[in-house]
Amino acid sequence: MVEVTGKPLVPVTLVTGFLGSGKTTLLNRLLSEPALDGTVAIINEFGAVGLDHLLVEVTEERFALLDNGCVCCTVRDDLVETLKRLPERQSLTRVIIETTGLADPAPILHALMVEPELAATYRIDGVVTTVDTVNGLDTLARHTEARKQAGVADLLLLTKADIASPEAVVALHTALAGINGTAIRRAAEHGAVRMDDVLGAGAPRHLDHALAWSKEAEHTCADPTCNHAGHAHHLSDIASHAFIIDEPVEWARLRQWLDHFAALKGADMLRMKGLVAIAEHPEAPLVLHGVQHIFHPPQKLAAWPSADRRTRLVFITRNIPRETIERTLKKFVGVSPAGIRSAA
Repeated sequence: MVEVTGKPLVPVTLVTGFLGSGKTTLLNRLLSEPALDGTVAIINEFGAVGLDHLLVEVTEERFALLDNGCVCCTVRDDLVETLKRLPERQSLTRVIIETTGLADPAPILHALMVEPELAATYRIDGVVTTVDTVNGLDTLARHTEARKQAGVADLLLLTKADIASPEAVVALHTALAGINGTAIRRAAEHGAVRMDDVLGAGAPRHLDHALAWSKEAEHTCADPTCNHAGHAHHLSDIASHAFIIDEPVEWARLRQWLDHFAALKGADMLRMKGLVAIAEHPEAPLVLHGVQHIFHPPQKLAAWPSADRRTRLVFITRNIPRETIERTLKKFVGVSPAGIRSAA
């Protein structure tokens, strides 16, 4: 059941991406920022001997190593226990979790949502997926894990863009737009990346940017002159759908729909996020985060992050038509047919 909480929580950024895509390089750059002195990194490695943590140039007090298996399966309990202990560090201001290259991010997000102690302590601040621009197109075609990592992202960070051909960059952008058109896409040339461009990627203030990417993706995929459209066609089992609802909605009805939709389609709802105008409290919105059939307790903001006070919902799904979401949403929430529309 989706319930509301207003407690300030510690932000958690999940850094994922396929093998060799630049996760550790990104983590090193973030942890070198003086503004992130209170950040603790949880580094997951798959294999008997962990090596990646040796490349992270911070003191041992600022990271925790999970090296007994993949954090999305065999060491999930270790992750939960580590997160429970972290608040003992009085200086804790943020957590960054770096997954293995083969991890499915969904179970990690589940842990943050379903463990009562974690849900009462942490909030999902964003999912950042690194994508190797040189090899990314082939990786997406060959590996389901890579497509899911791209599908749940708030930010797709294209690494090695400086050594890739212009054609490879365009083709990868097109493929990623087909998988997750609502994720912000940024290129990291020569490994350079701004902290403010990475952290808070899932924050409400970025939702308008995400919807702008959605519009671009719709235009790109519909353009018959696009020479790269074929690259994304075989990746079309995963797609993004964005909606805007003009009028405030009743929270009880929206909550009922969320629970119903997750029960029926949860396995194929890779990610859901939204900023919701509630009829009962129009002065401030609710922030929603869901992964498959699990929802994080909605957060009530103190105020709207922008002048736009409409409800905005984003879904990343696998083989769920846009029409299914729109039809059931209208039925349960009770908005007029003209009151909900595609963000594109």
